[in-house]
Amino acid sequence: MSPAEHRAAKLATRLTFFVAGFGIACWAPLVPFAKARLAVDDGTLGLLLLCLGIGSVPAMLLTGMLSTRYGDRPLIIAGGVGLAALLPWLSIAATPIQLGLVLLGFGASLGSIDVAANIHALEVEHASDRPLMSGFHALFSIGGFAGSALMTGLLAVQIGAFTGTLICTAVMLAAIAAAAPRLLRAAKAEETPLFVMPHGIVLLLAMLTAITFLVEGAMLDWSALLLTDTRLVEATHSGIGYMLFSIAMTTGRLVGDSVVARIGDRATMMWGSCIAIAGFAVLLTGPNAAIALAGFLLIGLGASNLVPVLFRRAGAQRAMPVGLAVAAITTTGYAGILVGPAGIGFIAKHSNLPTTFWILAAMMSAVTLSANRVARKDS
Repeated sequence: MSPAEHRAAKLATRLTFFVAGFGIACWAPLVPFAKARLAVDDGTLGLLLLCLGIGSVPAMLLTGMLSTRYGDRPLIIAGGVGLAALLPWLSIAATPIQLGLVLLGFGASLGSIDVAANIHALEVEHASDRPLMSGFHALFSIGGFAGSALMTGLLAVQIGAFTGTLICTAVMLAAIAAAAPRLLRAAKAEETPLFVMPHGIVLLLAMLTAITFLVEGAMLDWSALLLTDTRLVEATHSGIGYMLFSIAMTTGRLVGDSVVARIGDRATMMWGSCIAIAGFAVLLTGPNAAIALAGFLLIGLGASNLVPVLFRRAGAQRAMPVGLAVAAITTTGYAGILVGPAGIGFIAKHSNLPTTFWILAAMMSAVTLSANRVARKDS
């Protein structure tokens, strides 16, 4: 790969991560409006959100299989176009069944572009002489901030949800059009099984990735409702929590490669998870909106580099072939961000949202306790 081709591939990878983050974040401010439009409770909304996972998990598995034969480029393009085309329908679905069907397709598109983007990122990083994964994941966070901020801003100035989604669709289509000609072409198919169940250290990596992504999914799907249910902000400004989370996540990942190089994977996992846990405590116990909202900043900053470290450790482990290990933690991790929030809805229905967020903080402690094992060189 020539230097020019490498620069082009890095730009395309960044645009791809941006589109994935942007597309899913545009959905976050629409959740309270969808709940009100359909007149459903938290349990029913949780079931509808499950459709995202039901659509995404098979698409992720299929993407892993197809990428070995056709490369990542067509899958990235298909996933990005699918996100852009389906987003407006999320704002006008008139019945729970209609919304569930659209979420199935939206989840499938997201699952496809997420897996293909991570595989493409590893290929580009492999051709580089320095780590790139945190920077690539930062573009997902930048996309999340931009999508949430743009949609929240449009709603705040009384632009209709449908019109707002059309504007966001145009942004995604433009980014995909710019990335498409710069994406790497298909490499030779690998002579490996298409899928195996994770085992050994890979199973632990997959579990920790799922927990970390579950936290991100909770911020995406439930932070707006948490803020409105506790009357910290009005519905039209409910996307501010995810926006702050995305700002902190972006900042952490932009400097993530340098941080890991300085303190190592183990310290990054331990301190990052502890900061995230502290963020949950601030969010849930803050005496006023300003302090509580600061919790989103701590959660985003603490969790920012956990996933890039876990991907890096998947590449360093020897329990499974690297390609299969990365596919396994990608699928399991993104299942956490898409399927997990549905479970939050069911727990919230029988208790409340603050209780479910305390449970998330407890789950994050598993990352702290596992840091030594994950960072061991003989894994």
